[in-house]
Amino acid sequence: MRILVLGGTLEARQLCAQLARRPALSVTVSLAGRTAAPAPMAVAVRSGGFGGAAGLAAYLSEARIDLLIDATHPYAAIISQNAAAAAAQAKVRILALRRPPWVRQPDDRWIEVGDLQQAVRALGDAPRRVFLALGRKDLAPFEAAPQHHYLIRSVDPVTPPLNLPHADYITARGPFGEMQERALLETNRIDVVVAKNSGGESTYGKIAAARALGLAVIMPRRPSLPNVPSVARLEEVLDALDHGDLATARGV
Repeated sequence: MRILVLGGTLEARQLCAQLARRPALSVTVSLAGRTAAPAPMAVAVRSGGFGGAAGLAAYLSEARIDLLIDATHPYAAIISQNAAAAAAQAKVRILALRRPPWVRQPDDRWIEVGDLQQAVRALGDAPRRVFLALGRKDLAPFEAAPQHHYLIRSVDPVTPPLNLPHADYITARGPFGEMQERALLETNRIDVVVAKNSGGESTYGKIAAARALGLAVIMPRRPSLPNVPSVARLEEVLDALDHGDLATARGV
């Protein structure tokens, strides 16, 4: 069986490590190419875009892919939409590995907003010390609110730097634990965190730390994703493969 995994997440890397142990599978993982030095993968890697749904459909046909696994980030809506459309066009089976969102706890101070522009407005007019726990491509809207002091953490350097008078940059790769995140927030005197509801354990530390410190978290809502067979855990992907079909997957 030839499998193409749309990756870029921890779950995708873990899934590929499991699939690499199965000699009956020929697996390639596709990475968008936004990270200069991605973490090592256990399978063949394809880097760069496909040229939209039509380009991905052409690749699926040319590479004779049997199964497309969408293991991209929960907020990568365009990629997921292209994957669903391409699978339908190429008549290739598709399965999405979708990380469940975090659930609000009693002491969480979440401010849920529709998008990043609303997140900027939710910061208010008075200067605040803000931790932007977002991807590099999500940072530009905050240039509209230069009165705040921003702490920005990313895997790769933010180049060029944002057009902001008060911004500090940290280059680091997670996962980050709760105590580590708490120290970061306290040391930098953070007032508010801006983060996506990414789900999973590897990035939950900042949410738990914000809760412990009584900090608000401004959280853009997850986008709507295509209605394709999906599972929530890596083990469910393996179970679906073991059963020889996608009957164990559920539509969303």
